[in-house]
Amino acid sequence: MKKQYGFTLVELTVGMAVTLIVLAATVLAFRDATNANQHVTMSEDVTDNLRAGLNLIEQDLIQAGSGIPTGGIPIPSFAASAACPNGTSNINRPVLTGTTTFPVCNLYLSAVEPGNGMGPLIASPDATSTTNSDIITMLYQDNTTTSGTYLVGMDAAPINGGTCNGTISSTGKTVQFDSACFDLSKLSANGTQINPGDLILFSNNNGNALQSVSSVSGQTLTFSSGDAFGLNGQATATGGTIVQTQNYNTNPVTGAKIFNLGTYPPTTATRIWMISYYLDNVADPNHVQLIRRVNFNAGQPVGETLESLQFTFNFNDGKTANQPAVPNGFSENLIRSVNIYLGARSTNKYSQNRKYIRENFQSQVTLRSMAYFNQFPEGQ
Repeated sequence: MKKQYGFTLVELTVGMAVTLIVLAATVLAFRDATNANQHVTMSEDVTDNLRAGLNLIEQDLIQAGSGIPTGGIPIPSFAASAACPNGTSNINRPVLTGTTTFPVCNLYLSAVEPGNGMGPLIASPDATSTTNSDIITMLYQDNTTTSGTYLVGMDAAPINGGTCNGTISSTGKTVQFDSACFDLSKLSANGTQINPGDLILFSNNNGNALQSVSSVSGQTLTFSSGDAFGLNGQATATGGTIVQTQNYNTNPVTGAKIFNLGTYPPTTATRIWMISYYLDNVADPNHVQLIRRVNFNAGQPVGETLESLQFTFNFNDGKTANQPAVPNGFSENLIRSVNIYLGARSTNKYSQNRKYIRENFQSQVTLRSMAYFNQFPEGQ
């Protein structure tokens, strides 16, 4: 019989060793590729999440102040106090866990209102950071458009005066539009109907006033007291209500205005959007959401797994910058630009080092002019 040839034990051992080395190298290369792909994917998810939220904030800030009277919108004001020599106010502002008030010494709603440290305390799950988050609120006129970019919103709609036979009640609780001048049904047909909770700015030669819609019936809007903002039915207010936009007589002795005529000069109405941004760590504490809230409607998540939302403000004097709040001697109407900081982390930990992937975005938005400022005062 012929001798049978095959592998010796040594050859078999060497072959297996070489094969194992090649397999190990392949597995390591595959693992590294998988880790790299996971890192890139997680980083892109965090970046996309940040970019989406930042883009929305920037768009709203660019619009802030559009259609808003210079200096802001008057709000119901009351008697002066030691802390507020010019008068006080008590208008509600939406925050995560309910409401707070806008600054009580402010008699106007500004196009941009800072909220330094008014957001929730955000603690990261791996205990690497704890941050007091901010909120921000901004105002601008209804900019609703059709698919063809034609404005179909409520922008300076006429109520009365001229050929318009609309009416405003003496208490300001009801407003009826003349359908020949402004037909509310056309808004509904375009899907931009006025809803309860909407803010309506009334403007005429006697001033401006803001009301919150309670109900809509045909061509009539009702503004009942007890609204979420606290704007309606402020009978004891000394200024800032729709009653103060009536025609008036002047007391010949004191010179005080007497608003008891129940008539109004030609008046227009504009819907105003109040947009607030803040972080929500209540709905899902492990995945903090960035919330965009219109008026007091339910907030809409526009980003998730955020860890920081911070704003600082630069003012019109060109020197006062990076302020987290409005410093003494300045007002919200002197804000020139807003600095935005957003920080976020990955939803899950990176498998290679068991740590979260973190990113942050920073941006600056220059605002439209909200107040006249003389950059060249006399003598300079």
